[in-house]
Amino acid sequence: MTSKVVMYGTRTCGYCISARRLLDSKGAAYEDIRVDEYPERRREISDLGLRTVPQIWIGDEHIGGFDEMWALERAGELEALLEGAAS
Repeated sequence: MTSKVVMYGTRTCGYCISARRLLDSKGAAYEDIRVDEYPERRREISDLGLRTVPQIWIGDEHIGGFDEMWALERAGELEALLEGAAS
C-alpha cells in the first residue's frame, strides 16, 4: 500500500517513533519531515498554529498527532483513509 502521507516529527520523540511504526506496519509510504534535522521546516507547522510533533497529514486531511492516528486505527478507519489517499 502506498499513500500520500506527510509527518513532521523528530528522531527521539516517542510519539513520532510510534507513529512511524504504525505507518510502517500498514505499509504506508510517507514523507518524514524531521524538524530536529531541518529546524527551518518547523516553521511550516508553527505557521499553522501547531506546536507539537508529530503532526500528520493523510492526503489533504490533517489527522493531528499519534493519539489521533491511533484512535483512527482502533476505530478501523486508518487503513481506508490510507488507501483513499493513495488513489
